[in-house]
Amino acid sequence: MNTALHLPIFRSILVAFLCIVSGLPAISDDKPSRADGKTVIPEATLDQLEQTLDVTFAKYGDRTLQLDIFRPKDAPGMLPAIVCIHGGGWGRGSKIHHRKVAQALAAEGYVTASIDYRLSGEAKFPAHIHDCKAAVRFLRANAKGYGIDPEHIGAIGHSAGGHLAALLATSGGVAELDGAGGNAEFSSTIQAVVPMGGQTDFMSERNREKSASAAIWQAFLGGSQDEVPEVYRLASPLAHLDKNDPPVWLITGEKDDPSTRADSLRQKMDQLSIENGLTIIKDAPHPFTVKQIWFDQMMEAAVPFFDRTLKDHQ
Repeated sequence: MNTALHLPIFRSILVAFLCIVSGLPAISDDKPSRADGKTVIPEATLDQLEQTLDVTFAKYGDRTLQLDIFRPKDAPGMLPAIVCIHGGGWGRGSKIHHRKVAQALAAEGYVTASIDYRLSGEAKFPAHIHDCKAAVRFLRANAKGYGIDPEHIGAIGHSAGGHLAALLATSGGVAELDGAGGNAEFSSTIQAVVPMGGQTDFMSERNREKSASAAIWQAFLGGSQDEVPEVYRLASPLAHLDKNDPPVWLITGEKDDPSTRADSLRQKMDQLSIENGLTIIKDAPHPFTVKQIWFDQMMEAAVPFFDRTLKDHQ
């Protein structure tokens, strides 16, 4: 389904209308804007946050991985946490590329962690999901120090990060995907997830055809679907879905490939009576988080979902 109301657009229209009928000059929104329309987090928002950067959360011999943590200043008690997973075709990018998502969600009353993970040029799947699960375990192991409610941890990611977030949600208890990134005595399960523009079924016919020529996919999974079907199945969130998995809310651009709407996943979730939903952002392409108007609409879908699934059940 499409979410019906996009509040920033509605507010802008309403303000303009009131200004016209009252004869007053137009009043600009309190959010800063860039001439190119790219996403910006207001300084006033950033001033409300504590940040702890470059925290090591996993070690593999001499290799370490870091995350950045954001938390509302002076927020009392233990807050739900959200792991934020960047995109980049599993082979590019870093934690800084999902920092704005992490900052915006932290301002809504969450502890957020924007994470690094090993990329395809360094390690093939399942290294990427091993690192995501290590991040969840790290947050649980250090919940007291960061003011985290360890029973309420969610995840959000875009593109490749959307796939990894979805897999994080559905693969709880799959030992092959847990990895050895540390804190093995803690659970890597999560309680809610927002996958954005990601793949959820690598075993589909569409993805079989795509994998035959997609170098990014072959670098990530070690070959095409025909060559390594068992790896494609292991990487598929749909393949692991069961009745114990958490609620899922998908967000995708209207102009993105229809596969990012995860029809098969949502249909199976309906059969299992697992809460799920879909927001399609009008006119948006695959990389919608970079534009303020689409970023705001993403937040309007993600925040109520996380509030309902992570805060309301505390």
